[in-house]
Amino acid sequence: MSGAEGSKKQKYFAKLNNLLEEYTKVFIVEVDNVGSNHLQKVRIALRGKAVILMGKNTMVRKVLRGQLASNPALEALLPLVRGNVGFVFVKEDLAEVRKVLLREKVGAPAKAGAIAPCDVTIPAGGTGMEPSMTQFFQALNIATKINKGQIEITTDVHIIKTGQKVGASESNLLQKLNIRPFQYGLLIKSVYDNGTIYSDSVLDLSDDDIVAKFKQGVKNVAAIGLQVGYPTVASVPHSLLNGYKNLLAIAVSTEYSFKQADKVKAYLANPSAFAAAAPAASASAPAAKAAAPAKEEPKEEEDEDMGFGLFD
Repeated sequence: MSGAEGSKKQKYFAKLNNLLEEYTKVFIVEVDNVGSNHLQKVRIALRGKAVILMGKNTMVRKVLRGQLASNPALEALLPLVRGNVGFVFVKEDLAEVRKVLLREKVGAPAKAGAIAPCDVTIPAGGTGMEPSMTQFFQALNIATKINKGQIEITTDVHIIKTGQKVGASESNLLQKLNIRPFQYGLLIKSVYDNGTIYSDSVLDLSDDDIVAKFKQGVKNVAAIGLQVGYPTVASVPHSLLNGYKNLLAIAVSTEYSFKQADKVKAYLANPSAFAAAAPAASASAPAAKAAAPAKEEPKEEEDEDMGFGLFD
């Protein structure tokens, strides 16, 4: 190893070590088909928000292993250092940096042998190609006709599917049609956030989405607890409410009674008395407070115990 090469490695190790110590949020990105000019444009777009660092996987692993003693959480990154990947060290909000990475893409031709990142469809219509070039379309069984001295495709043609290897015929035809169907950029593979690894799709979740999922989880726990008879923090309020309803039902059906049941029994014995008292209750605030419990108590007999309103 020459002195210059060894000096470059030392500088790289020092830079990566500093970044790992300074940043706790990292995008692991795939950089297949990304040229140096495009990478430079992305660096400029992320200036002040994030730092991009590329390097040989062996060197990256060596630095990560050296950091494990002081920061064991970095071990989660080791399995991700495979293939043509790089790191985007994020200082600002992860979602904002992700938007920049998704936006910064460049069009590229479909080269023979490449794996298609998306479906490719050739639209129907004129191609601008002379009739003597019909062999390109015949090789792919594409229906055409001659119209006004040029080849015209009669219907839309789905020529390449996502994940399919691009053949020479498809590549040549797309180049003849001047179609650059693919877009390449830094593809986010995983997110490292303070020792946790997750998919970047999590960043699409809003606070409202998270709260809604949490509420749904609480409802599911409560429902399971009630069904199997296993008390949980989520199900106990509903169990108490159901028990109270059962007590009211027993009191109404028998001579047994208690304070809360007396009000329900009084209402059932003479509903008109409560109806007559309603106008007076609306005119007086103290009276309204006294009448409200008596008016709402009958609702306890309705079968609405599984609405989970306590957690909404």
